[in-house]
Amino acid sequence: MSILQHIELITEGETEILVFKNKDYKKGPGSKDKLPFYNPSMELNRDLSILLNQWIIDNSKIHVNILDGLAASGIRGVRLANELRGNFDITINDWDEDSHDLIKKNIKKCKLKNAFAIKRNLNSLLSNMRFHYIDIDPFGSPVYFVDSAMRSIYNNGIIACTATDTATLCGVYPNVCKRRYGVKSFHSNVMHETGLRILLGFLCRESVKYDKGIEPLVCYSTDHYFRVYIKVKKGVNHANRSVGNMKYVTSKELFSPKINSANIGPLWLGKIENKNVIRELISYVFKKKFNTKGELLNLLNLLENEANSSPFFYTTDNLASLLKISPPRLNRIIEQLKEKGYDVSKTHFSNTGFKTNSPREVIEEIFKQKK
Repeated sequence: MSILQHIELITEGETEILVFKNKDYKKGPGSKDKLPFYNPSMELNRDLSILLNQWIIDNSKIHVNILDGLAASGIRGVRLANELRGNFDITINDWDEDSHDLIKKNIKKCKLKNAFAIKRNLNSLLSNMRFHYIDIDPFGSPVYFVDSAMRSIYNNGIIACTATDTATLCGVYPNVCKRRYGVKSFHSNVMHETGLRILLGFLCRESVKYDKGIEPLVCYSTDHYFRVYIKVKKGVNHANRSVGNMKYVTSKELFSPKINSANIGPLWLGKIENKNVIRELISYVFKKKFNTKGELLNLLNLLENEANSSPFFYTTDNLASLLKISPPRLNRIIEQLKEKGYDVSKTHFSNTGFKTNSPREVIEEIFKQKK
């Protein structure tokens, strides 16, 4: 059977593109296939990368070089080339032969003059070329490519990483996490935020080896992947400031009832969002065509609201379980904490979660009040 018989035409955003059919389209990270991998559940991930790259181009006075480093079906790179406006070009790379052929077909089909298909090992490519934006979206962990990306990225350039090894980062496989990321992860009700901060901590450590520092711009977690966008800044001062955000935490600080737990870390305990950047991205949502517009706005609004919050969060379910009472409504907790003068916000990490600078005793007092 010809490989061409597996191809179908789909539309994402403003782009009509050829992809290889997958009989088992479903929510989640998907599974490896002999054919170049296309995952429709990652559409929001790709939509946000379009917003972020448009922001980069609009705020740059130079020609912007973009890399889609592990392109698979090539849909992210082709969409970027087709939907972005401004002074840029994009290299779309995958060393799989079928992927490379499909990418070339789509570049030709979409009549893209600013997109170039390359078939290289990503680490080799990053050793020979430099970019202002590098996207690393592997099947699994991005750790194998980060060192090369840190050397390849221009000063003030942006590296985007997806990690689908969520079980490892969330504490299900702590020894695997220690091998890959240099941190023994911890399974708790705040495991998604812990996992995201482990990933950011790894990126920080990889950057400071080269006297560079990182500034997280937009970082978030979903059920099946972590996604981070970091600006990389060259200079010893930036490296030192980044190292200052690397700290250890205890299980108590992660709001876990477990005792006698070893310190966890080092984790990135600095900010994980840039409020001003997110505000600009929200305004861009209305200027582009996205199938995920509602979901995208909901995520960005949550990220903006929690941008200046302290690390880690409470959940109504976990607190109610510890206090052995029924959980009050989340909105009531937020209202009462605000009335008492505390900062409080919902969090994208959990539908029942909230972040606050309130003492634990005040929160427990609200929980114990009659509804």
